This record gives sequence, structure tokens and C-alpha cells, in this order.
Amino acid sequence: MLYHLLYPLTKHISGFNLFQYITFRTAYATVTAMLISFIFGNLFINLLRKYQVKENIREDGPKTHLAKEVTPTMGGLMILLSLVVPTLLWADLTNYYIRLILLVTVWMGALGFMDDYLKAKRKQRKGLVARKKFVGQVLLGLILGGILYFIPPDPNFGTSTDLPFFKDYYLDFGIFYIPFVILVVTGSSNAVNLTDGLDGLAIGLIGICAITFAGLCYVTGRIDFSEYLNIRYLKGAGELTIYCGALIGSCLGFLWYNSNPAKVFMGDTGALALGGVLGGLSLLVKKEILLIIVGGVFVVEALSVIMQVMYFKATGKRVFKMAPLHHHFELLGWKEQQVVVRFWIVGIIFALLTLSTLKIR
Repeated sequence: MLYHLLYPLTKHISGFNLFQYITFRTAYATVTAMLISFIFGNLFINLLRKYQVKENIREDGPKTHLAKEVTPTMGGLMILLSLVVPTLLWADLTNYYIRLILLVTVWMGALGFMDDYLKAKRKQRKGLVARKKFVGQVLLGLILGGILYFIPPDPNFGTSTDLPFFKDYYLDFGIFYIPFVILVVTGSSNAVNLTDGLDGLAIGLIGICAITFAGLCYVTGRIDFSEYLNIRYLKGAGELTIYCGALIGSCLGFLWYNSNPAKVFMGDTGALALGGVLGGLSLLVKKEILLIIVGGVFVVEALSVIMQVMYFKATGKRVFKMAPLHHHFELLGWKEQQVVVRFWIVGIIFALLTLSTLKIR
């Protein structure tokens, strides 16, 4: 909104020319997101406490987590507020990429909200039935995939994706592109949801991914940088950098309250939305395969659950003391803060590896 209101005034006041620069608007979107979190965070948490919106702790989890059952959940609403509002203020709302990523954000946030509401207020311990949640994720993937397939945002978009470490090599999904989009959206949202089990773990990793995607979006939307790095140029994709800036700010703002000991949890409202956002960003800048690297910790967490379930069904024994993987390390004796910080370090390594693929080709 500010972009549309103030940038046209450039012809009268030259200072408003700053609004044409993505870097300027990204910086202020980040700051705005943080300010929203800091100003309204305590008020929002007090409202959640007032209405008894509390976390349901799994009974078979580490015993140290039982004390967290009084902690408010559904803090994902605060994340969404501090993410969407700065995007609306600082981004070009006529941009196709911005509209699509906002669709993903709101859709997955609403799906997660329904799950949290059923668990916290209706006292349905399992929340939204897994089948219904999956249908909601698939439906979004179907809509997003249909839009990208039939009404692509750029003539260069196509149904192929870039392959990391290889120059001028692409993996083309052809008619299977829409199922591929569904896989990316559902896989990423569920992986983040599984990782959200320790104070600050998921939101910190999302912040690391957001910084990485900010760089990827910026170079993808710059014809000079994309030509130099020999990656696909997508006109207008650079506007997603502003969204990533807002995402970075909302992650930092929420981490202020979610760091150990957490005053609030994001719940499925935040986890499903943020996971869907990572999948959406990777799809929009054609970096779907890179998502496996940049979100490496989320991938490992999801695989640990799959391995645990499959091995237990086959042998009756467990691969890990407990899945997802972060609980395994807790039961090995690591303190919660140790697990979180060490997983963040691994996440940073994955992020650096992702950025290195832009030159190692």
C-alpha cells in the first residue's frame, strides 16, 4: 500500500524514488514485521491466556515437556499478522508472485488455525482429522499447480526445475508438474510441522531459510545477476525478496517470545503456514530441488519419523529412542537448548551449501 501510495509521488518529491528499490522496501518490511511482533506480542499472548488457548502435550513425549501444557498456543496468528501486514505495506500488490505467495500463506494458516482451534477450544486432542488436513494441503497444491501450469507468471517459467550443481541442466516434469507441486507443498508443510517440538527450534530454522530464499529471490529477479550466475531469470520474482524480508522479521519477532522457556507456541497455525511458504517460495523461483538442501533439517526430521514408523511396523523395534529426531537427542541426555542451537548450526551449514550452489555449477 505504501508502495502504491508514495512511489507515484516521485515526480513531486524525489525522495520517494527510494520506493522503487527492492532492497529498501525489504529492509523496512523486516523492521515493520519485528515492530508488530514487539508491540503486540505481549497483548496477544495475554489474550491467548485469557481464553485458555493452551498447548496439548503428547503423553508419550519427554517428561520434561509436561510442564509446557500451560503455555499458550496458536501464536502462529501473531506470525501471520507480522508477515502479511508488512507485505501489504511494502510490496507491489499487483505483482503476480506476491499474490500467489499470499494465497499460500493465508490458505495454510487457515488450515492450521482450524486444527489448533479444535485442539485448544473444542478439546479434540487430535485436532483436525489427518485425512481432512491432507485434503486441504492437496487442494492448495492443486490450485497453485493449476495456476502455475496454465497461467504461469513468466514465459520462462515452464514445468521444469533447476538442478543444483549443474549448468544448463533441468528436470522437466511435463504433465506431472501439478502432482509435483502438490508433493512440494504438502511435504514442506508437514516437515516443518513435525520439527515444531522444541522452544525456538522451528522458527529459528525458518528464519535461516528465509534469509537464504531472500538471496535466491533477489538474484532470480535480476537479469544481470541471473545471467552472471547462469540461473533462470524470472521477471518480477525479485519482489518476493520483500516478502522474505517480512518473513525474517516475523521470525525474529516471534523468536523473542518463543525462545526457551517459551511464552507462546506457534501451533499448527504457524507451522503449516510457514512450511507451505517454504514450498511456495521454492516453486515460484524454480528452486524446488534446492529446498531439500536449504530445508535439510526439516527433511531429516521428516525422514526420521518415516524411518521410525516403517521399521517399527516391519520389526517391532525402534531406530531412534523417539521420533522426530530432536526428541531422540533429548532422550540421549542433550538439554533442550543444546538441541535447538546445534540444529540451528546445522541449518546454517545447509543454507551456506545452498548459496554455494549458485557458483558451483
